[in-house]
Formats: sequence, structure tokens, C-alpha cells
Amino acid sequence: MLLPKNIADIRKEYKLRSLSEQDVEKDPFGQFTKWWEEIIVSNVDEANAMTLATSTKSGIPSARIVLLKGYDENGFVFFTNYNSKKGKELMENPNACLLFFWKDLERQVRIEGPVKKISEDESDKYFQSRPYESRLGAWSSPQSTVIESREIVENNLETYNAKYPENVPRPAHWGGYRVKPIQFEFWQGRPSRLHDRIQYSLIENNIWKIERLAP
Repeated sequence: MLLPKNIADIRKEYKLRSLSEQDVEKDPFGQFTKWWEEIIVSNVDEANAMTLATSTKSGIPSARIVLLKGYDENGFVFFTNYNSKKGKELMENPNACLLFFWKDLERQVRIEGPVKKISEDESDKYFQSRPYESRLGAWSSPQSTVIESREIVENNLETYNAKYPENVPRPAHWGGYRVKPIQFEFWQGRPSRLHDRIQYSLIENNIWKIERLAP
């Protein structure tokens, strides 16, 4: 197997912290909040950036980075164009995986669960909190479709700028989704690639089973 020079030599030794079953919170949302507060204090850029993995009905996967815009015990919320590739895949197969990688603290969090659209009121409220230019962008881009040139998007932007000089309503094709977790994995990097991995699995009615996974 031919690899570009030095790719196989890129490695990092993880040794900042550890993670044990005895130290984690009983509730995965509590554990996520604990880590979230620590990553926010560390001033990492875009700590809310997460990989969203979806798949078609036949199981063909795809993934991309999206931004977490809120979470509570009901789930994790992000926003997008419902007609985008991820939107169409979530319509076919309403299940997803989220992955946070917080390199500075040598941590990952993986979250799996079913996905549902949030209410229109919730989507409206968030949409109106966005910058004016971002609201116009939601109208201007036919996300994930093939276009001949960037001029199409730029011309659309001019059109909607003229149409909505002040108040921009939320497009019907744009809004939020909520991932309702049934499983969490908290990953803490450790030396010799013997990482700590603690998994929470939902049993029923907010009762979670905590287990250690082999690295």
C-alpha cells in the first residue's frame, strides 16, 4: 500500500486525563453538561461543531459537520434545509449519530438516536435570532442540489434581499431537528491507545445502563 510520505507517522500520545465508571455522572446528560462546561471554559473555537451521520433507507451513510444549537433532556438540536441531502436521508431513515471531537481536552462524545423535526414555533424563534444575512441565505441556496455556478446563489441572494429588506420569514423548507439519544459514548484519550470509553445505554424511562468499552 502506497501512502504519501509521513502520513503513517502522524500520531499523538493522549495523556491529559482519565475517565472511570466511578467518576461519571449517573445521567449522560449530566455527564455531557460537565464536559460541555469544561470545553467552554477552555475557549475552544466552535465547541458546538459536531459530525452528523445519516444514512439512506438502504444503509448508505453520509456525514458532515453541523452546529449544535441547543440541548436538554429531550435531545440535541440542529438546523438545516429540509430538502438537503441530510434532510432527505432523515426522511427515509429518521436515525442519526452525532460526534463531538474536542481535541484540546482529548475527548470525543458519540450520541445515537432517532430524529424528529422540532415544532414550527421553535424553528421560527431560532430563525429570527439569526443574523439578517444568514436568514437570506436560507432562502437563497437550494442546498445539496447541483448548480451551474455560484452566480445562481448570488443572484438568488440579490432577489431575496430586495424582497425582504427588513423582516425575513422562515422558509417552509428550513428548520430544526432533535436527536433523542438512546446511547452515549464518552471517550477520553489515554496513553498507548488504551483509551477510556464509557457507554450509557437507555433501558427505559430515563434509566441508563453504564458500561466500560474496550479501547
